[in-house]
Amino acid sequence: MPSFGRLADGTDIGLFTLNARGLEVRAIPYGAIIVSIRVPDRRGDLADVVLGFDDLQGYLERSRYFGAVVGRYGNRIANGRFSLDGRTYQLATNNGPNHLHGGVRGFDKVVWRAQADRPEGGTRVVFSYTSRDGEEAYPGTLNARVTYEVNERNELSVEYEATTDAPTPVNLTQHTYFNLAGEGRGDILGHVLALDADQFLPVDETMIPTGELAGVAGTPFDFRRPTPIGARINDAHEQLKRGTGYDHSFVVQGAPGLRRAAHVVEPASGRTLEIVTTEPGVQFYSGNHLSGQAGKAGHTYAARSGFCLETQHYPDSPNHAHFPSTILRPGATYRSKTVFIFGVLP
Repeated sequence: MPSFGRLADGTDIGLFTLNARGLEVRAIPYGAIIVSIRVPDRRGDLADVVLGFDDLQGYLERSRYFGAVVGRYGNRIANGRFSLDGRTYQLATNNGPNHLHGGVRGFDKVVWRAQADRPEGGTRVVFSYTSRDGEEAYPGTLNARVTYEVNERNELSVEYEATTDAPTPVNLTQHTYFNLAGEGRGDILGHVLALDADQFLPVDETMIPTGELAGVAGTPFDFRRPTPIGARINDAHEQLKRGTGYDHSFVVQGAPGLRRAAHVVEPASGRTLEIVTTEPGVQFYSGNHLSGQAGKAGHTYAARSGFCLETQHYPDSPNHAHFPSTILRPGATYRSKTVFIFGVLP
């Protein structure tokens, strides 16, 4: 297996390549990071459509969670604090006054165990990690597993499982930044986005949900019909000002189970991306805080040069009793599935 680089302690980080037909996905056990996804455009030309780095050092020094699995709790927890079964837990506050993406050393910064195999019609790698009781101040020892699998239909399936020996909040998600024109090829404002969501979660000045599930109708957050990402991103709307663009959770419509959350089209290349998920929400982030990071092949990533569609439970759920629960208890198994389906326009 080729090496993607070494950690300071000498640990070698291998590079796993998953491919089936026109789709190639490369991933590493550090952070369970997806380092590249290559897919064809309408002419059959391949391009890497995710932001990232050419080697491990970039992910160690300059990552904005590029391509990583984030947890134990993806997204924000207000003031880094929650109460569970009569006890209050204080987590790191690594995003202003709030806790973000599992803390100072979340799941994006640990080495996962890896095992690859080849199921019929695709390729698969399974990453697993044991988060000990008290790691980043979370209660309980959590055994987590993430499976990446590609198939002949140009689908990347991401499945999560976790068990615990004590009650704990869990909210795992994948934090890949996409640019369907190809990474480093301009901004994503012309990408046409559709979200299967009638509601979104407004946030306060620190990006914590207020608790309201607000209707998207009549707002710049209405993507029920396909709309360019940049069409309303600079509107004079208080929520856009707070996020410096889109950085909000949307309520995925439909009955529980695997259902469509989003569809994206990049008109020039013809590449498309459809996302289906079992999760109740999808965090749409328009890459507002990218600021010229050096990326792959000498490219730089300016603001809005990539977007994220992070399927997950709602931010700050442990502090909102009316949100779907993120508490995992002993004897239960956390399960979540998201499928990224790549295609091209005729």
